[in-house]
Amino acid sequence: MRIFDPHIHMTSRTTDDYQRMHAAGVRAVVEPAFWMGQPRTNVGSFLDYFDALLGWEPYRAAQYGVRHHCALALNPKEANDPRCAGVLAELPRYLLKDSVVAVGEVGYDSMTAEEERVFEAQLDLARQNGLPVLVHTPHRDKAAGTRRSLDVVRAAGMAPERVLIDHLNEMTVGMVADSGCWMGFSIYPDTKMDPDRMVAVLRTYGTARTLVNSAADWGRSDPLKTREVGDAMLKAGFGEDDVEQVLWRNPVAFYEQSGRLALETGSAAPDYAGNTIKRG
Repeated sequence: MRIFDPHIHMTSRTTDDYQRMHAAGVRAVVEPAFWMGQPRTNVGSFLDYFDALLGWEPYRAAQYGVRHHCALALNPKEANDPRCAGVLAELPRYLLKDSVVAVGEVGYDSMTAEEERVFEAQLDLARQNGLPVLVHTPHRDKAAGTRRSLDVVRAAGMAPERVLIDHLNEMTVGMVADSGCWMGFSIYPDTKMDPDRMVAVLRTYGTARTLVNSAADWGRSDPLKTREVGDAMLKAGFGEDDVEQVLWRNPVAFYEQSGRLALETGSAAPDYAGNTIKRG
């Protein structure tokens, strides 16, 4: 089973996770920018983080046969903090980097006016740079937040096929399916979606334009949930080609719109200055 996890926060994971993921079939990931568990206090903190997503994390992943790309943005949770506002002025030079395959995560956390302003500004940056967009839907009042996200995307003139609306569930998938945008589902041990519920959604809506991710962030999460979905699909009667479409071809099709997707994993990334990863 070949797996491309289209939304996973490997910064919060250990190196052992990369080994386990590779053994389970994961060969490629996209890591979207997100918060760090506590508020950042200055723009420089973001820039160091972006640099790590562009350099250190791809190097670490390559040691275990996993190809790492990223999506960069000022995330919704920190969009309300005036100490972070300067990130928007720094993003254009980062969005030119080869391994950046989308702008994200963008969207809403608490659905404030400032979050919407930042959301709209980053949709504009995506258009200017020819990049697709990964949209985070809020954890609270998800149906209203998803509907509002779709309204902002339409008003911005984004082509729906270049937009992935993530963290969906049974209440929100229908409106995104009707919009023409890609549908993203995060599979968690306790919250969001689980493999059996995901299989039920796939039975109803089919496998087209559907992406499944593990997110695997700071809370209780599991980077092997994508594999669990594949196994659950097979057990439920889906064919191997259906699994390949959801877990590999769909994320490839979405992110290759960036023109930057490179999936070769035959050789490790070049040495990363200052690392000590190979010390035994």
